[in-house]
Amino acid sequence: MAWFVKHETFTSETASLPMAQRRPCLEAHRAWVEQQVAAGRKIRSGYLVDAEHRPGGGGLLIFEADSYAEALAWVEQDPMIQSELVSWTLQEWIPVSGDGWP
Repeated sequence: MAWFVKHETFTSETASLPMAQRRPCLEAHRAWVEQQVAAGRKIRSGYLVDAEHRPGGGGLLIFEADSYAEALAWVEQDPMIQSELVSWTLQEWIPVSGDGWP
């Protein structure tokens, strides 16, 4: 298994929407991640904040998959991507040091 990182940021159109309009897709994304965790996929998900803890830097999803093709097919099921609310990238992550996680 390999590790992959999806980085996403709201499109300018999405960023201009009131939170009430973004919330349903954010909740759908969170529910999708939780369903995937419950199904056994190894995932870490979160969002980025600035020095004052204000969101806006986007989000990261770190997860395992057998290949880039599998990772891409899986991540394209994310409600945030399917709703076209975010710009995103997907890269394989090769850990070389650290405390043993993942």
